[in-house]
Amino acid sequence: MAKKLFSTNAAYQRQRILAWLLTAPLNTYQARQELDVFHPSARVQELKEVGHKIITHWTSIETPLGKHRIAEYVLLHGGSHE
Repeated sequence: MAKKLFSTNAAYQRQRILAWLLTAPLNTYQARQELDVFHPSARVQELKEVGHKIITHWTSIETPLGKHRIAEYVLLHGGSHE
């Protein structure tokens, strides 16, 4: 039986992150809230290890409980060394 695209499997989490990054930057808050990826830094590192050129910027967001420093990931033009 085929796994669903919305599986919590790491491979599907990487697919969701990469699909997002092809259209816009992604921060850790968005990854958790919008993509259901609870350890985005690990998935991004795995994407980098297979050749995707992703850079990390640090930014801050405000939530009801205060200010948080979070990572924002950007896929560079070309996206991969392939």
